[in-house]
Amino acid sequence: MDLATLMTLFSPAFPTGGFAYSHGLEAAVREGRVADAGAVRGWVEVLLARGSGWNDLVLMAQAHRAAADGDKEALAGLAELATALSGSAERRRETLTLGAAFLAAARPWIRAEGAGWPLSGEGAEMPLPVVAGAVACHAGLPLAGSLVAYAHNLSASLVSAAVRLVPLGQSEWVTVLRDLSPAVVANARRAAGSALDELGSAALVSDIAAMRHETLSTRLFRS
Repeated sequence: MDLATLMTLFSPAFPTGGFAYSHGLEAAVREGRVADAGAVRGWVEVLLARGSGWNDLVLMAQAHRAAADGDKEALAGLAELATALSGSAERRRETLTLGAAFLAAARPWIRAEGAGWPLSGEGAEMPLPVVAGAVACHAGLPLAGSLVAYAHNLSASLVSAAVRLVPLGQSEWVTVLRDLSPAVVANARRAAGSALDELGSAALVSDIAAMRHETLSTRLFRS
């Protein structure tokens, strides 16, 4: 496995603009649902196990497999499904914007790999997990490691947002990330063997928070 490529593609510093989105967390903090480090950890754990994070991992796994088969039709279908699963207008905009940014930033790896790039339609809307799965496969990255990296990146991005919103101190930030590691690894491993039938979110409070974020009068984040 090309560890350097894996770490680069799924680093929070990769230029996707993910720092601008809170995934509904800002509304949850504003409403008092998330007020300390323990609540942040619990919030992210739920997303990874049975929320939007879980759906992203399943979709990414399917995209990785479709890209390995060179199945452009399957990837297009996954993109439509991932877009439809977005629970609010802001989450839809978030996944599509980050997907486009991820694809643009990953161009050096796509060109380096030469022919065989599986995504068609440069202007097509591609949600983040579908793009991430296709790019990881095309770059020769294994599915298992890519899923762990994606889950960790999602977790780190949300905790980073919480640092500014709750707020959390530096030591609490690191502790939350440490405590999230088992959930990151376990859900990535579970997603590696998943099928589309296992898609589904039960994180209703998170979905509602994402919807309410759209009506906040003042806000730091786009979602």
